[in-house]
Amino acid sequence: MDRIIDKAVWPRREIFDFFSGISNPFYAVTFRQDVTELRNYCKERKISFYYGLIYLCCKALQDVPAFACRIRGENVVELGEQKPSFTDLKKGSELFYIVTMPCDGSIVEFCGKAREVSSKQDYFIDMAGQADDLIYFSCLPWMDVTVVTNERELLAPNARDDSIPRICWGKYTLENDRVYLGISVEVNHRLIDGVHIGRFAEALTLRIQALSETKRLRSLTAEA
Repeated sequence: MDRIIDKAVWPRREIFDFFSGISNPFYAVTFRQDVTELRNYCKERKISFYYGLIYLCCKALQDVPAFACRIRGENVVELGEQKPSFTDLKKGSELFYIVTMPCDGSIVEFCGKAREVSSKQDYFIDMAGQADDLIYFSCLPWMDVTVVTNERELLAPNARDDSIPRICWGKYTLENDRVYLGISVEVNHRLIDGVHIGRFAEALTLRIQALSETKRLRSLTAEA
């Protein structure tokens, strides 16, 4: 359930008010992420790396409460749930479309459901499913991404209230037997600071590393 934040006792109120006076309060940060364990995990289970990273990013964002905040008019609301809304390509086409669905179940279950939903979608976007409880994802698998910006309707009356996080990454690269990619995060500074992006990066790293630990424990159990 969504919760309205009481600004009178909100520790962030002064920072929020400061950046509320800026015409363009949006900024982006790109960081290098080791995704070796995730790539191996996805290959072993024959699931999509793209969908798998979307799933882990959603779970890591849940570990940082600031990413659940949205601006709705005069109120700041903490969401009870967020959903990924991600770009995808049909095979043999260069036209993309946008898939929106809940982030439920295990990583394997989510990847299977995402593939099913995406393959059946025959329209660009379902506008009825577009709300502020989303997380926008995109991928540029043709290049090693170092920075990304996103489109916005800056002339809209409430343009500065847009507080949906936008996450994008590119092609992963091999460095000394490890696999890395750049992950770009674009946010509204009225709600999210660098420390929150840093905590997201830390949470994502822990969740990726946990995939390897899960595999190790299963191996030990099998040997026993």
